[in-house]
Amino acid sequence: MATRKFQQMSVLIMSTTAFTVCFAVWMLFAVIGIPIKEVLALNETQFGLLAATPVLTGSLIRLPLGMLTDKFGGRIVFFVLMLCTVLPIWLIGHATEYWQFLVAGLFVGFAGGSFSVGIAYCARWFERQNQGFAMGVFGAGNSGAAVTKFVAPTLVVMFGWQMVPQVYAAAMLITAVAFWFFTYDDPEHRVHSSVTFRDQLRVLKDPRVWKYCQYYSIVFGGYVGLSLWLTKYYVNEFGMGIQAAALLAACFSLPGGVLRAVGGWLSDRYGAHKVTWWVMWASWICLFLLSYPNTDFTVQTVEGPRTFSIHLNVWVFTILLFIVGIAFAFGKASVFKYISNEFPKEIGAVSGIVGLVGGMGGFLLPIMFGALVDLTGVRSSAFMLLYGVTWVSLIWMYLTEVRRVDMFDGHDTAVDSSKA
Repeated sequence: MATRKFQQMSVLIMSTTAFTVCFAVWMLFAVIGIPIKEVLALNETQFGLLAATPVLTGSLIRLPLGMLTDKFGGRIVFFVLMLCTVLPIWLIGHATEYWQFLVAGLFVGFAGGSFSVGIAYCARWFERQNQGFAMGVFGAGNSGAAVTKFVAPTLVVMFGWQMVPQVYAAAMLITAVAFWFFTYDDPEHRVHSSVTFRDQLRVLKDPRVWKYCQYYSIVFGGYVGLSLWLTKYYVNEFGMGIQAAALLAACFSLPGGVLRAVGGWLSDRYGAHKVTWWVMWASWICLFLLSYPNTDFTVQTVEGPRTFSIHLNVWVFTILLFIVGIAFAFGKASVFKYISNEFPKEIGAVSGIVGLVGGMGGFLLPIMFGALVDLTGVRSSAFMLLYGVTWVSLIWMYLTEVRRVDMFDGHDTAVDSSKA
């Protein structure tokens, strides 16, 4: 009989591994979508829709999957979910029409729903004071986006894009089987059988849930959106090949996933509020700099007209993205520390709705990125949009956590950050 400590670590390691594979699959079109775009002659908006289609279903099923996890346990739900994605992944390599890729992408997107299953499954295996770290380690599976940036371009160059879905389908099947044999189930982690789905949904009336949805829409939705968009951005903006572009894009995706565990530890130590507050400020500053388009302007000097240029070279651009990736990683962990602290019995349902909204951000953003480029011709408009969303989060956090406004007498009342 395995000890409790061994079961905890086995569940955490296998869940993180499974989530990494699921996230790598979820980001598949970020790489193979580039050659598909050329073959089908897609415009920017159509590419954005193609890349984001798996994110749509992966987001929409997060709430029901979180509720099922509360009800039946994470082990069986995670296992069945992975098996359901194997065939759709494999079929991508045999699609020839745009609509076929979109339909296959909808079913492949189920892999993205694994987050709300795994986050609740892992959290319940750990003591409250260690849940932030455990959820951060599991959330590091977001680095699957970087795995795709490293693996998929090499497969595309060596064997063609059609080989990538076949390799990913095999990897998903092997991972699902290994997950089943090396994880455990604890009936105590399930909600009482008398609790109905309607009872679980009542928590959605709490305004705090929607505030955390807003936070997550930038730290996770922005992470997903940029992970899908950046490879093509480097190709078009800096004239790079797909392998070099994917490698530099991974400078954002990799820390944005791996360092989530550090964010969980910081949230355990300093509190979710403090970590999230500084995450938003760091993101806001970097996104402002990334938003500024390449600009040439002429001024009249005493020596005649003189032209100046303002632009970010590829290295400064990548460093700023690296910082944003770190900030998003910490923020993803801190948001779920809020949830584990305030909704311990409803963590599956709440993580499901927060994950749904964050995932919907990841679905909508690439489409909006493409539409903005088609409308304005300015590629950095993608960062302008993210800058605006971050500004909304900062204002909301200030009003509800840093300083509350007394609606009766008009006086501001300071709030203790450690209790926020």
